[in-house]
Amino acid sequence: MANEPLFAEERHNRILQMLRKQKKLLVTDLCEVFGVSPATIRNDLNDLEKRGLLKRTHGGAIAGTKINFEPTSIEKDVANRERKIAIGQAAADMVEDGDTIAVDTGTTTYYFAKALADKNKVTVVTSDLTIAKTLEDFPGIAVIIAGGQVRKGFSCTVGALANSMLQGLAVDKAFLATNSINAAGELCTPDIEQAEVKKNLMKMGNQCILLCDSSKFGAQSFAKFAELTDFDAVVTDRQADPELLERMRQQEIAVEAV
Repeated sequence: MANEPLFAEERHNRILQMLRKQKKLLVTDLCEVFGVSPATIRNDLNDLEKRGLLKRTHGGAIAGTKINFEPTSIEKDVANRERKIAIGQAAADMVEDGDTIAVDTGTTTYYFAKALADKNKVTVVTSDLTIAKTLEDFPGIAVIIAGGQVRKGFSCTVGALANSMLQGLAVDKAFLATNSINAAGELCTPDIEQAEVKKNLMKMGNQCILLCDSSKFGAQSFAKFAELTDFDAVVTDRQADPELLERMRQQEIAVEAV
C-alpha cells in the first residue's frame, strides 16, 4: 500500500506509467497499490479514458490506441527530421545578436540550437543536456543550464531544483516544444514534471515562440502546460492544416510555416 495518499493527478500519472509496462491493469491491484477504494480507482480510469489515454475494460483497463507515451529522445529524432531541421532554422532567424533566450528540451529545439552557430553575444538558458553540450562549441553563445534531476532517456533536467532556478530568471524570448496540441488548443506533454519545467520556461520570456511540426496538431498527451493563445508566434511546417493556421493568425499569433 502507498505510505501517503496521492493527489488524483499523481495517481493518473502513475497509472499511465504502470500501463506502459504492464499493458493491462486491474482495479483490485490498483486499490492495493494506492491504498484507495475501488470507486476512486474507477473514477481515475474513467477520467483517463475520457482523455483518450487508456481503454476501460471489465474490472480494469488496457492501453488504448490514443495513449501518447513519450518516446525517448533518440526515437523522437527519427520522426519528421527534415521538417524539424527546417523549423529550427526558421526559428533561429528570430534570434538577434545580444539576445538572452530560453530553449526547451526536444528534438526540434535541438535543431534550432544547432542553427545558432553564427550568432554573437547570445545567452541561452536550457534544461536540455544535449542542447547545452552542442551550444558549448559555439564561440558566440554563453550557456546556462538548469540543474536538477536528470530525466533518464530524455537528456534533460526536471524537478524542484530546476524549477527554482528558472523561476529566478528572465529572458527576451522563450522557445518551446510540445508533444501534442489537442482540438481545444491545449499543449500537453506526457510527464507532469516536464510540464512544470515548460511552464517556468514560458514565464521567463518576454516573448514565447512555439516550435512544432504538423504531426503534433490533433494529438493528445497527459499534462497540460499551456494554450496556443499563450504564444506570440508559432513555427511549423507546410503540412499543417491551413484553416488551423489561419485561426491562429486571427488570434493574433504570428505563424510561419516552412
